[in-house]
Amino acid sequence: MRKIHEVLRLKHDAGLSHAKIARAVGLSKGAVSKYISLTAAQGIGWPTALTEAQLEARLFPAAPRASERVEPDFAALHTELKRKGVTLQLLWSEYVAAAGDRAYRYSQYCQLYRDWRARQRRSMRQVHRAGEKTFFDYAGPTVPVIDPASGEIRRAQVFVAVLGASSYTYAEATWTQSLPDWIGSHRRALEFFGGSSALWVPDNLKSAVAQASRYDPTPNSTYAEMAQHYGAAILPARPYKPKDKAKVEVGVQLVERWILARLRHRRFFSLGELNAAIRTLLDALNHRPFQKQPHSRAELFEALDKPALKPLPAQAYEYAEWRVAKPGIDYHLAIGDKLYSVPHALVGHKLDVRLTAATVEVFHKGHRVAVHPRDIPGRHATIPDHMPKSHRAHAQWSPGRFLNWASDIGPSTHAVVRHQLHDRPHPEHGYRACLGLLSHARRYGKARLEAACRRALMIGAPTYRSITSILAKGLDQQTPHETDATPLPDHANVRGAGYYH
Repeated sequence: MRKIHEVLRLKHDAGLSHAKIARAVGLSKGAVSKYISLTAAQGIGWPTALTEAQLEARLFPAAPRASERVEPDFAALHTELKRKGVTLQLLWSEYVAAAGDRAYRYSQYCQLYRDWRARQRRSMRQVHRAGEKTFFDYAGPTVPVIDPASGEIRRAQVFVAVLGASSYTYAEATWTQSLPDWIGSHRRALEFFGGSSALWVPDNLKSAVAQASRYDPTPNSTYAEMAQHYGAAILPARPYKPKDKAKVEVGVQLVERWILARLRHRRFFSLGELNAAIRTLLDALNHRPFQKQPHSRAELFEALDKPALKPLPAQAYEYAEWRVAKPGIDYHLAIGDKLYSVPHALVGHKLDVRLTAATVEVFHKGHRVAVHPRDIPGRHATIPDHMPKSHRAHAQWSPGRFLNWASDIGPSTHAVVRHQLHDRPHPEHGYRACLGLLSHARRYGKARLEAACRRALMIGAPTYRSITSILAKGLDQQTPHETDATPLPDHANVRGAGYYH
């Protein structure tokens, strides 16, 4: 303290610089600056009537003992850290403002929090930001549901969804873990939460992940489309790494203990009845306080996750199934027992097909190239623009149109056309021959075509080739007797039908 007196004298009385004072009293320049700042803050000048002991007490008050420190509320601190943008530095500054001289220093504050967190359950060691993650899985046990008509027992699966920050839980029963039930459960869970988190963390079941991988998992196409609809990203848990989804592991365990165990003696006769019972117990689970925190899941949800969730879109996701298909040479895709056309230039290409309850959409390299109603009359759904020009010309015709055209020319032409259409496995097989006859009407005229058809019917050869030959040779312009062959006379060399018996 004697040196501080000397520092004050040399500063205020002699007016020396800090460097010269340091050399004079044997202190560092930094120490001189510190003492001058401390005395200035306390309003101590020169000369001073304070003794060395009084000066020391003013400048360096004794630190409060550990028992006099204000202990931080570590549970509230842990909860606040889940809010976006909140840091330990910010929380410490707020703590110091409230505790004053009785506050811990920042380094000790952080260490005390780390020690407290290490003493909590392992599931609390992960810090989940509000609105950041939702975890999805199925419970292990199933619930029997009795068919009241037949007495048959079916096992219902139990779907569980848990929000990361608040552990707010949703559960419901479905018949299967298949893709339609998986998607439907997600939609109802998001409606229960009233929003969607930024990340979805599912287990590696087939409905969620098409190809499981520790480093590069591939989500199911339908599931990925649903996540995109709700503005979320899918982050599948790594295979055989339960810590990646510890939240939902604990959530599943709680659902099994606090819901399914309580329902084990009840009998259910419908899935709706079972879900009503689950919903009642689920509400009690979410409002039950944590063991080591003064809050419940519902309270934390209202404070943390609910304000941070993304709002749901105006229209809920419509379930759609994705497939990969290749059109046949007839430029049609086979979906079930129906055939749907695509542009003929895409024959041989692999195409992505999106199937909903109402539509069939076809995509090539992300671009939609065709859309059809899924429920169509008959077996074929063909858009004319998808057809080659030659096929499109054929498609403009029908059996009725060909017969009406032939009737305008004459009865013989009508009879020949009817023969072409009806004497085939399928009417379309005769379209080419009918179009050929139509071209003869333009080239030779309707009268000559009618006469050629009459002669073809007379000789029992009502074919396109026969009629073409008649017109080319002009036989349609000759009278029948000029071309009739003279009957052969009886002769010994003519064997007759009896010879072969």
